[in-house]
Amino acid sequence: MAKKAPSATERRNPRTRGLDTKSTLEILRAIQREDATVAKAVARAIPAVTRAVDAIVQALQRGGRLIYVGAGTSGRLAALDAAEIPPTFGTPARMVQAVIAGGRRALTHAVEGAEDNRAQGERDLAARGLNHNDVVVGITASGSTPYVLGALQLARRRRAVTVGVAANPGTPIARLAKICILTETGPEAIAGSTRMKAGTAQKMVLNMLSIAAMVRMGRVYDNWMIGVALTNRKLQARGLRILAEASGATVAEATRALRQSGHNMGIALIMLKSGVTAREAERRLRGSGGSLRNALEGT
Repeated sequence: MAKKAPSATERRNPRTRGLDTKSTLEILRAIQREDATVAKAVARAIPAVTRAVDAIVQALQRGGRLIYVGAGTSGRLAALDAAEIPPTFGTPARMVQAVIAGGRRALTHAVEGAEDNRAQGERDLAARGLNHNDVVVGITASGSTPYVLGALQLARRRRAVTVGVAANPGTPIARLAKICILTETGPEAIAGSTRMKAGTAQKMVLNMLSIAAMVRMGRVYDNWMIGVALTNRKLQARGLRILAEASGATVAEATRALRQSGHNMGIALIMLKSGVTAREAERRLRGSGGSLRNALEGT
């Protein structure tokens, strides 16, 4: 029986042969040359990313969730993206979630064998109460991680929208996911170390998915991070600066509105731009489904 050729991400990279004989500067330049190709690979996947974002927005608007599933580096990147959404955009924690093979311990330690358990992928996702309103994004550089495939299989059975993020073409995830985001980053500088280019591409794609969805959901006003959680001094100062810039008000006026709004940036912005009370601003924001643009334009 003929030996199966390794996938692109597992192949030896001819451009970095002899890496261990190079100087520090030469090693860094070799890595950087490879990394410079990642943005182009992601750019080629933009049409698929667009379809995924539109599906995510539709799901969130009907009360569904965005649930990432991954193992190893993919799972850790998913957890990072999910964790950043509530403080950045003021969303409830349940809206964007991450499921990682091996559970919480896998965030800081390698949990050997966890990614090979397809049934556990199904069980872990089922434990989140998955339903047809949700979107499940499976992330796997190889495109064949059993844990991720098991989770997507369950998502299909429950009629949730399925999205796959992979670095190799023609893999099981492409056949399983309704939308496949393929970032063909090719061989790594160190053969098989997909935390490198493939991981960087995944990080870029996850940023695009969540950020574009939040913008479409009205969680950004113009290009200001108007939903930022004011949980420490740095963020409080940032929030006050954003509020003053976005409203055209003085710092003193922005401070007063922020206090009257209960430190809700969106409500404070509506107060300052529309000249209404905190209660009326809250009513308008609620009536617009959380979209600041719509609340300010009265739609």
